[in-house]
Amino acid sequence: MSLSKKHFARFVLILLTVVSVNIAAKAQTDKIEGLWYNDIKSAKIQISKGTDGKFNGKIIWLKEPLKNGKPKVDDENKDEKLRSRPIIGLHILEGFVHDGDDKYTDGKIYDPKNGKTYSCNITYKGKTLSIRGYIGVSLFGRTTVWERAE
Repeated sequence: MSLSKKHFARFVLILLTVVSVNIAAKAQTDKIEGLWYNDIKSAKIQISKGTDGKFNGKIIWLKEPLKNGKPKVDDENKDEKLRSRPIIGLHILEGFVHDGDDKYTDGKIYDPKNGKTYSCNITYKGKTLSIRGYIGVSLFGRTTVWERAE
């Protein structure tokens, strides 16, 4: 085999390896993973799968990150010790389990506007997520729609 054929064969092998790894990496990403705008587009939430297989989300961007010239903090939290936590980086979605094709259940959502945590279910709808926060029974709750930010 000539030198140029060897180089071409190596190039093709490397190209196929890169493409295979790329496809495998995309296949491992769940459909709700990624960046999402909240319902009023005042924040971006990064949703990712934890090592325990459950889905979590944290605020990574705020439209208005400052209050009185300082980074916004979790000042509505019931626990005084947590009121100095920055809003950017705050985990607001926790413990969601993939339950069926488009359902994610058994999670919690924290609302930094009122400092309360609610039970929550998520329904994936293509470019949107239907976020249902509730107390006790899902019937008694509120639904907001988040939009993909990518």
